[in-house]
Amino acid sequence: MIFVTLEHILTHISFSIISIVIMIHLLNSLIIEIVELRDSSEKGLIVTFFSITGLLLSRWIYSRHFPLSNLYESLIFLSWGVSIIHIIPKMENNKNYLSTITMPSTILTQCFATSSLSTKMCQSTRLVPALQSQWLMMHVSMMLLSYAALLCGSLLSIAILVITFRKDINILCESETKNLLIKSFFFGETKYLKEKTNLFAFQNFYKYQLTQRLDCWSYRIISMGFIFLTIGILSGAVWANEAWGSYWNWDPKETWAFITWIIFAIYLHSRTNPNFQTINSAFVASLGFFIIWICYFGINILGIGLHSYGSFILN
Repeated sequence: MIFVTLEHILTHISFSIISIVIMIHLLNSLIIEIVELRDSSEKGLIVTFFSITGLLLSRWIYSRHFPLSNLYESLIFLSWGVSIIHIIPKMENNKNYLSTITMPSTILTQCFATSSLSTKMCQSTRLVPALQSQWLMMHVSMMLLSYAALLCGSLLSIAILVITFRKDINILCESETKNLLIKSFFFGETKYLKEKTNLFAFQNFYKYQLTQRLDCWSYRIISMGFIFLTIGILSGAVWANEAWGSYWNWDPKETWAFITWIIFAIYLHSRTNPNFQTINSAFVASLGFFIIWICYFGINILGIGLHSYGSFILN
């Protein structure tokens, strides 16, 4: 009973903190950037990570099995995986370009898990015989970590496409614009045109630098997710042979996992050709974003196939 209470407390703590963090992040992004608020939001997401970790551990202890047996637990674990991806750049003391992706992803995942699923679906139950295997932790955790990494990397690629094809990106603050107008008034049209040209050149250089940094992080995260996905598929094949007597059954979940693997294999292969880097590879990764959701969520909605343990349909 104490672990159930602890789980509820940690769920509310993590959800409350991440809600505050996302509001702070929106405030900094849309209105005014305050260094103290930005630092507090970073610390808040770290606290959220430990809260989710405690939630999973408490559920593991009282259920006596790794908490990946239903849709609710998989969503919480997915949120935990996204939080890890947020923390990695902080450990390297880099500017965290991932916060715009990881913060909304974490809160949306937790919000859906805690408010959209029925109480019965959130309860921990005994494992069905097919899931009572040592491969549960290996296979499912690798697949969910790969989903978290590939989703974040794909969202970064989508951001690259948005930035690249946007006609105008406003990177000038109001004071710089006023200075430009004052200079044009005092120094004439020639000076104004020169300043305007320099500003457009700086604008394009900033856009280029930003897309290159996002592309670098997207490539690194997708590469990590692809490794997790490969391990997850291979371990799942071994588990399937033990449980069902065949390494591969072309189950809908298996088929879409294979399609996901092919898409991101194409992405990584396209990175080897300099002519296909950044924009072309970003298109492939953006396609992968939708394929992942079909693989993870679409099959669960239908509740078909051998992988129906995490579906919306309760047996």
